[in-house]
Parts: sequence; C-alpha cells; structure tokens
Amino acid sequence: MTRKPDLLYYTLAILFGLSAGILEITVNDLLATALFILVCTMILGAARPQRAWHWIVIVGICVPLARSASYFALNQRPYRAQIWESGLGLVTAAVGSYCGVFARKAVEELFRPQRAQNK
Repeated sequence: MTRKPDLLYYTLAILFGLSAGILEITVNDLLATALFILVCTMILGAARPQRAWHWIVIVGICVPLARSASYFALNQRPYRAQIWESGLGLVTAAVGSYCGVFARKAVEELFRPQRAQNK
C-alpha cells in the first residue's frame, strides 16, 4: 500500500506519461517527446530517488500505450518505425530517472553540513 505522499508522485508520473503520449501523437516528433520524458523523469527521480525504476515504467510505457490507443481509437496508422521509436521512451526515461537520482545525491553530498573533525 502506498503512503499518501507517494500517491502524489504516482499521480504526477501518470500525468507526465499521459502528457508525453499526447505529445507524441499530436506533434509526432521523437526528439520533443524524448526531451519531455527526460525532464519529467529527472524531476521524479530527484524527488523520490528510492523509487527510480517506478518512474521509468510509469512514464516510459505511456508513449507506446498512447500510440496503440491512437491506432484503435483515432484510426491513425503509424509506420513501423514509429512503433519502434515509441518504445525508445523507456530508454530516455531510464536515463532521466537515474540522472535525477545522481543529481540529488551530488547536491546532498556537496551541501552536507561539515562535521567537526576529532584531533
């Protein structure tokens, strides 16, 4: 069972994923979608570093799901390359999520209060 603060982040991840899927369908540009996924998962990875792989799955899987939904609901026929490139959102999500985790660790390490050394 998820705690209440985590529910906010899961909701945000779903909203980011749906937005990335809609961006992929409307703009049909892999670079714009990849950058959007990268930034969104970086934010989520920095906010909740212990759940980095969750953000990869939730945000990254929404783009292929949106591509599939557009095939069935909107009658859009994607090219074979578009189907494969929609799966690349998972790669971008992995990079973004773990970059967010590493950025948070670096900031915590750099701005950690100094302890008095025993002499």
